[in-house]
Amino acid sequence: MVGEREHITNLTKFYTFLLLNETPRHEYELMTKLKEKTGKKPSAGQIYPLLKNLKKKGLVVYKTTMVGKKKKKVYVLTRKGRKTCAMLMTRFNDLVSIVLEPKLKCAHCGCKVYEGGHRERIMGRTLMFCCMYCARSYKGDLGHA
Repeated sequence: MVGEREHITNLTKFYTFLLLNETPRHEYELMTKLKEKTGKKPSAGQIYPLLKNLKKKGLVVYKTTMVGKKKKKVYVLTRKGRKTCAMLMTRFNDLVSIVLEPKLKCAHCGCKVYEGGHRERIMGRTLMFCCMYCARSYKGDLGHA
């Protein structure tokens, strides 16, 4: 089991972990991908200490390889790192579900609405319905038809 001290404390660090889970990467590639995905390029002062810390904890290893004419450290998640990443993704999915799931159910019939659906403002609240017929029926149940 992965210890609590090995959690990633912010989204930049979490996303760095996910990028390494996709494929081995060198530092500059990580910074470039983070900018591409988040719109903000982290500094080397953020990435290098993070990678050093992940290595110290046994979550990544690196191998020195030639990229063009330069030697680069290419980082790879270890088995422990992949387990930690899977645990982090599960936690993240759980958090997203807690926030989104109540908003993705029809207020009338309770069916799950993952795409589309019908929003209606009723009594000052915007509610999500699977269709306009459920919205109409819900309003009828409230006596607002």
